[in-house]
Amino acid sequence: TLIGTSVMLLWLILPLTLTKVKAKCLLSGSWRSDTSCQMVVSTLNKDNRFSGFYQPGPAAGYPELLTSPLEGSQQDTELVPQPTFSFTVNWKLQDSETAWTSVFLGQCYVDPEGKETLHALWLLREAADSPAEDWKGTRVGTSTFTRIK
Repeated sequence: TLIGTSVMLLWLILPLTLTKVKAKCLLSGSWRSDTSCQMVVSTLNKDNRFSGFYQPGPAAGYPELLTSPLEGSQQDTELVPQPTFSFTVNWKLQDSETAWTSVFLGQCYVDPEGKETLHALWLLREAADSPAEDWKGTRVGTSTFTRIK
């Protein structure tokens, strides 16, 4: 019957119209922060881990900072198309005994036009000389990264 056929077509088409397909955001590639820092992230391995390097920009205000290695992981994009991620940077400083480590925690977003951005909270830890000076060892901030094409 005509009604039966119409109901069957609706039954088949309705799930397709309700499914919203989102582009997947992948960390692999080159990125520039809102403070002109640059980072390059390797291709994710099968465990969603990556490595790469981070190069501070002039806005960082520390010319002794060198390009430094980073290591991290990202949520599986098969589960979450706009995944969260984390990575650690162990800073290399030119001619310095200072030791710094930063951790970044954020999420990768894709807008409707396909533009990818990374929004991250970071903690930078500088080694303190004593427990009494521990309070001044940690800085907190945010960064937004856009893909370098």
